[in-house]
Amino acid sequence: MPDILILIIILAVFFDISNGWNDSANAIATVVSTKVLSPLTAVTLAAVMNIVGAFLTTAVAKTIGKDIVDPKAITDAVVMAALASAFLWNTVMTLVGLPVSASHALVGGIIGAAAAHGGTSILNTAGIMKIFTSLLVSPFLGILIGYAFMKLILNLFGNHAPGTVNKYFGRLQIISSALMAFGHGSNDAQKVMGIITMALLSKGVIHTLDVPMWVVFTAASAMGLGTFFGGWKVIKTIGVKMLKLEPVHGFAAETSSTLIILGASTLGLPVSTTHVISTAILGVGATKRLSAVRWGIAGKIVMAWILTLPVCIAIAWWLLRLFSRWM
Repeated sequence: MPDILILIIILAVFFDISNGWNDSANAIATVVSTKVLSPLTAVTLAAVMNIVGAFLTTAVAKTIGKDIVDPKAITDAVVMAALASAFLWNTVMTLVGLPVSASHALVGGIIGAAAAHGGTSILNTAGIMKIFTSLLVSPFLGILIGYAFMKLILNLFGNHAPGTVNKYFGRLQIISSALMAFGHGSNDAQKVMGIITMALLSKGVIHTLDVPMWVVFTAASAMGLGTFFGGWKVIKTIGVKMLKLEPVHGFAAETSSTLIILGASTLGLPVSTTHVISTAILGVGATKRLSAVRWGIAGKIVMAWILTLPVCIAIAWWLLRLFSRWM
């Protein structure tokens, strides 16, 4: 295997670790903030389920590998610039405690680097629009389904004592947290699988977009490792600062998010698990009262989401110019 391809795989692994590091909050923020599980137990469970979920399907990997740009139209420098820009953004945002979409970061990186290399004509406009549609629609589904599911729970169990409700939903939240981590692995780990497979195809190492099993294992392991590190500042932002959660709220948010993410993974659509769980929490919180949500914190999160795509496009564009001088 060429040295440059090995470097690309290493960069992809680092990106996947940063993805799991930031996104660990998606699976465990609620279960930690409600004190249903200890932080160590929660990250261990999430890491294992992330790895298991990555083996569910490779449909999302194929979408990332072919629907943004033709693998044969890109260079090693394009792939490296895309991965490096997404990795830098994920890392900075994790350190400041803001959840961001690794999907937006990676897609933006690919678009920026590919456009800098060959112009916008080499981009697959139809494929990009399909990806953006799923990325944009999923947060709204998070709010709606989170709100509706929490309302259903309140209608069914609202007459019971809060302590009793939270006792039983605390146990159920262990299951919902594990399923959320499984869903996260089924969607997010595949994005790096798609990038590595795209690089292998462009170098002629493989001849179809079928994802090799060693690529699945590598991406799954990197995602699990990043999750195990735990982005604790991000976990605090989602699980504590944005809304005071109880086990029943955590269960509703995680279950709603899991349904959306697994549905998207089955259809081969990349979604932002960060956006989905955050908006599901907002939907669940809105059933209490709108003032229960700390909208100032939510506003900072949304601003980070808005900036992710253009910033990663710009960083990847600049990195491509830089890498092209060396390669």
